[in-house]
Amino acid sequence: MKSRFVAVATSLAFLVIGCSAPRTPQERLTINDEEINEIIAGMTIEEKVEMLHSKTNMSSEGIPRLGIQEIRYADGPFGIREEGVPNGFIPAGWTTDSATYFPTGSALAATWSAELAYKYGHGMGTEGRKRGKDIILGPAINIQRIPVGGRTYEYLSEDPFLAGVLATEYTKGSQDAGTGVCLKHFALNNQEMSRGSVNVICDERTMREIYLKPFEMAVVEGGAVSLMPAYNKVNGYHCSENEHLLNEILRGDWGFRGITVSDWGATHSTMGAALHGLNVQMTGSNYLGQPVIDSIATGALTEKVLDDKVRELLRVRFAIKAIPPEECNNEVASQPESRQTAYEVATKSIVLLKNEGRILPISKDVKKIAVIGRSADTKTALGGVGAGVKTVYEVTPLEGIRSHVAEDVEVLYSPGYNFPPRRNWDGTVDEVKPANEVLCKEAVEVAKDADLVLLFLGTNREVETEGSDRADMFFPAGQEELIKAVAEVNPNIVSVIISGGPCDLRELTKVAPAIVEGWWNGLEGGNALADVLFGNIAPSGKLPFTFPIKLEDSPAYALGNYPQKFEDSDLFTSLYREDRTGKAAPTQEELWQLRRQFSPESVYSEGQYVGYRWFDTKKLPVMYAFGHGLSYVDFEYANVKTNKSSYKAKDVITVTFDLTNTGDMEADEVAQLYVHRKDAKVEWAEKELKAFQRVTLAAGETKTVTLTVPVENLRYWDVDINGWNLEDGDIDILVGAASDDIRLSTTVHI
Repeated sequence: MKSRFVAVATSLAFLVIGCSAPRTPQERLTINDEEINEIIAGMTIEEKVEMLHSKTNMSSEGIPRLGIQEIRYADGPFGIREEGVPNGFIPAGWTTDSATYFPTGSALAATWSAELAYKYGHGMGTEGRKRGKDIILGPAINIQRIPVGGRTYEYLSEDPFLAGVLATEYTKGSQDAGTGVCLKHFALNNQEMSRGSVNVICDERTMREIYLKPFEMAVVEGGAVSLMPAYNKVNGYHCSENEHLLNEILRGDWGFRGITVSDWGATHSTMGAALHGLNVQMTGSNYLGQPVIDSIATGALTEKVLDDKVRELLRVRFAIKAIPPEECNNEVASQPESRQTAYEVATKSIVLLKNEGRILPISKDVKKIAVIGRSADTKTALGGVGAGVKTVYEVTPLEGIRSHVAEDVEVLYSPGYNFPPRRNWDGTVDEVKPANEVLCKEAVEVAKDADLVLLFLGTNREVETEGSDRADMFFPAGQEELIKAVAEVNPNIVSVIISGGPCDLRELTKVAPAIVEGWWNGLEGGNALADVLFGNIAPSGKLPFTFPIKLEDSPAYALGNYPQKFEDSDLFTSLYREDRTGKAAPTQEELWQLRRQFSPESVYSEGQYVGYRWFDTKKLPVMYAFGHGLSYVDFEYANVKTNKSSYKAKDVITVTFDLTNTGDMEADEVAQLYVHRKDAKVEWAEKELKAFQRVTLAAGETKTVTLTVPVENLRYWDVDINGWNLEDGDIDILVGAASDDIRLSTTVHI
């Protein structure tokens, strides 16, 4: 890790000749404070205030008089978004703003690879520099609390440790490449429905251990330079003016020294934002513009409050090398190295959920393949409300399959169904295709005589989208009927799901011997999928969230906490997407009235029991468990040991075991370590993930794997002392291939 810190210091100008480097990643931001204080002393109030709000739709002001460049933001956590018009999201029509479409967040999470998360972030940061961007609005790291969340595809996991490790490495990778990150959405933005007004009610322990932990890791360990306060409220206060979140926890407990940038349209007042931790209002200046100057003039605000915000902004501006306009956007940002990273992530994200009779990989005896399903030929880089990527290319699954088959193999394609048409920026929609009933009949005819049916199911960017949650987990657009119709004429089905989040598999699993989760997998997704289906690469992805049997089993639904009884119009869509609403943006008065009228509560009464923690503790069956993922080979686990039998608070538990690939091809396994508390007095879930490692093994090879668990990571948030505490007692160390597939165990004492 030492070499990475050196890279950060070099690329983000954290080293000063003759000075010793500060100890923590956040303290590195303060290294230029002496010079920054001199600059602030010479600034006018007007210059300072100009830095606190948007300059354009994707920038905030610097100090032009002193040649200090504005901060430029890049939308999209899975690809640098195309250039928009100065004050909107409509594409500007450039020819040099294409970028690499990386696999989306849930796909990255399915790799369970810290190394790939670093490479992913580095690729994003490299392309951000070529586009002249200073900060990427990402990674998106909120916990996946509900299976139908509209941004599940952007987020990383239902587990805070997995999400935190990946977010930390993404952060390091991007910032080593010279582009800062903006962690989002801080915090507890776990639903899209009513996100602009919903008030999340959550206890402190749950908040600290589950929902804030990924942010804490990326700030403290990763050194993230900025965060984006979310739209929602937390315990009664909007995130953009939440004293507890932004000042007490972020700046106080975690030692954050960077900036906070509001989500677009998520600033709500002048005094609240100014006093309670917001640096930049995006977009507009109606709160952190002239009203700040007026408030200082009347004594309601002090100039020190303003200076503190400007100091934090200049820390980030100094840490990130400004790219002069003439030195960027001279070539397409996407480079072969980034595309290779996208391919590697895609190949290692694909999850083999089921493989009865080892129908996969596809046999060389198969000479006629029926590819059924619109998802096989649907591109996912663009669409919906959320950020997309103007990708240099995108290989669909159908294209990947056709390019990988032998010359004597016939591939027939039938769409089988149509998704709702995509809405475009100019207000038009894509051409409406024939009805699904007609397409279903055509697909059945194609499937009848095939040696193998590759049945593609899933969602698209209109179904899973920012601004709204899915109504259910069922496959949309008549796909449930297609499953039954195809199965009646051909039982040799390999089903591939192309989605961002989990789907209801009850009908599919009855008829499909093999099921693969293929994700929205970036510009090389089709090639990666084909390599796995045809056996060039063994599948090695693991689920980053639970696939419940039915939606109602998941905790927020089971306890009646979601959905809320009513829904207001989405704030971002109302303000910025007239192409979606067909209406002009509401006035500030109209917005204020809407916010006063609609403020539903989302009560997190399930507490720490999110995802697998709920299902394991309640002994509820699931369709596919957290961490599940099969391979084309089998792995044996043996000889688990710990370096000691008893540990103290400052110790590190070191666990070793032997892992053997018993198959006939190279393959990766993701070994997972969970802990179970024995006879605990403090309330705990049945098990919690505390370590993992992706291991590559040649055919027949055995490796000794070492996993470490710092004892401090076993602490809980003690509300009585308002701090972290450690419970003494025995802890079972559980090692296995999934949360429901534990192979080895041993017990240690804390």
